[in-house]
Amino acid sequence: MQIREGGYSVVYDPSDFSADTVIINTCGFINDAKEQSIDTILRFVKASQAGEINNLYVMGCLSERYMDALKTEIPEVKKYFGVNNMNLILQELGIGLKKEQIYERILTGPGHYAYLKVSEGCDRKCSFCSIPLIRGKCISRPIEELTREAAYLAGQGVKELILIAQDLSYYGLDLYKTQKLPELITELLKIESFEWIRLHYLYPANFPEEVFSLMQNNPRICRYIDIPIQHISGKMLEIMKRSHYENGTRRFLNKIRKELPGAAIRTTLIAGHPGETEKEFNELKEFISEFRFDRLGVFAYSHEEGTYSYDNYNDDISQNVKESRVAELMSIQQSVSEELNREKTGKVFKVLIDRRDAEYFVGRTEFDSPEVDNEVLISTEYNLIPGNFYNIKIIGSSDFDLFGIPED
Repeated sequence: MQIREGGYSVVYDPSDFSADTVIINTCGFINDAKEQSIDTILRFVKASQAGEINNLYVMGCLSERYMDALKTEIPEVKKYFGVNNMNLILQELGIGLKKEQIYERILTGPGHYAYLKVSEGCDRKCSFCSIPLIRGKCISRPIEELTREAAYLAGQGVKELILIAQDLSYYGLDLYKTQKLPELITELLKIESFEWIRLHYLYPANFPEEVFSLMQNNPRICRYIDIPIQHISGKMLEIMKRSHYENGTRRFLNKIRKELPGAAIRTTLIAGHPGETEKEFNELKEFISEFRFDRLGVFAYSHEEGTYSYDNYNDDISQNVKESRVAELMSIQQSVSEELNREKTGKVFKVLIDRRDAEYFVGRTEFDSPEVDNEVLISTEYNLIPGNFYNIKIIGSSDFDLFGIPED
């Protein structure tokens, strides 16, 4: 928004080489993300050399972490910026920061949902994670600032607000000396135009349990708990420095099922971390078969410079083995998801329509987050409007999708 107010026309299209000035925002979290960021930079370097663009800038996590190396290896970029250099970027473009518009932004997605980042950085010391190296310690944003930005988003037509942080459970501890997520949610619920409020990346240790009662009493908070556990083996959780352990993790996950029956539990796992033998991997397979997570993502371990794991363990599990383990876990989840979806046939769900594809309108229930979870597909023969909610009766299912029709 600041750039647009400074006189520029702003578009978001990674395939558009016609702009005079291009700013690439990068990710440097894991190897795949780094490779994707570098590939994007190189594509635009080529366009710059061909005279298609005049000014190429790179910002974000990758340049924060590897600034000197990038300057040496890809000198064609006009200037690199880190993760907290908005003022410097504006200065480079000849724009003065307008503090009165600091909460305003252009929505690059569909417009009916938006993400609200409540904090930056993380105080956890997970052995595999590079986020504290890039983002530093947790810095929570004040509740007043967040509610002001949320009110702006509501005014732009946002109906689903998705709260995100590296560790949402921790929110407020640094700023208020106590966890403040329940208070933040309570304030956001006062903005009545949000029909859904969704919570992402809740850490299992020191979970603010007042959130349970808020969810029980407020149907506008999605019954969706995204809580990455990464592993279930006690040995692996210790190696990973997760600060939650096997028995406590099992108890907590079962408590969610008890306190919030019917809620979707989403988690992520890491396969192939140093120290993971077939024994620990089998423990993990047995656990996900037994617990039956509603949503599951699996990542192959990435050996990241500067992390505790990088400095203290050998990355001695081959990439083929890592990928094989990822595939095994996702095969189990595919069967679980297929069974859970089949059980939904004949039921009616409130569905938010995200977009129209060739054959279907594509929507989501409250149990699904954009781009990462299951979708509901409705034939385009029905006159639906993206951004609106509908009651949809489920008439069929596949491994990861549901098929429905509008309920009369």
